[in-house]
Amino acid sequence: MEWNELYTSNIQPTFEDINEFINSDLWEELNIFIKQNYDVLPELSYSMCSGQPGWNVKYKKSGKSLCTLYPMENFFIALVVIGNKEVNEAELMLPAFTQYIQNLYKNMPYSLGGKWLMINVTDKNILENVKDLIKIRVVPKVKK
Repeated sequence: MEWNELYTSNIQPTFEDINEFINSDLWEELNIFIKQNYDVLPELSYSMCSGQPGWNVKYKKSGKSLCTLYPMENFFIALVVIGNKEVNEAELMLPAFTQYIQNLYKNMPYSLGGKWLMINVTDKNILENVKDLIKIRVVPKVKK
């Protein structure tokens, strides 16, 4: 069953529900990375967007979006927006990214102030690229 059918706008999932549905170590790893490097907590949000409707998890730092995560069965989608300020750095790093991310970036048109990358996080290499894109978006806090 689809995520948005399991949890309608009237039925908010718990984070445990999300973990069980996604059923991927990559999910936990990204959430830990964000919490440790940005000291922010996730926010559940419901979207009526036709592209990816249903409950999602948003991370913001100082009012700036780090990413939005969409639960899928056995994987998740990470939306990372590369805006005007991040384009040059993202394009410099692009050759080091997986072919999947390179193709996604090159084929994504620029709209609404950036490139809206909807990334299917299905393996460790893609996850590492997502972390790098988030670091481009907002520099992580300095660890003491």
